[in-house]
Amino acid sequence: MNRGVFALQQVARRTFCNSARRQVENKVPKNQKLFQEDNGLPVHLKGGMGDALLYRTTMTLTVVGVGYVLYTLVKAAYPQKKD
Repeated sequence: MNRGVFALQQVARRTFCNSARRQVENKVPKNQKLFQEDNGLPVHLKGGMGDALLYRTTMTLTVVGVGYVLYTLVKAAYPQKKD
């Protein structure tokens, strides 16, 4: 019983320990160089293919949403005939 409690205490102590296990590389200078480069691209597309895909998906969903809103407004403006 005591052995299990002691093991649990050790695991809990290791889990909540605030010391870093490994050093994390500072990527800020590399990203600053990438995003400040004058290559004619807007800043929201300088991150690569992931940014371009996210931008296109957002624009597609926006256009589809606007189209659906307009369709719904036209449908509401002209009530359906009752037979």
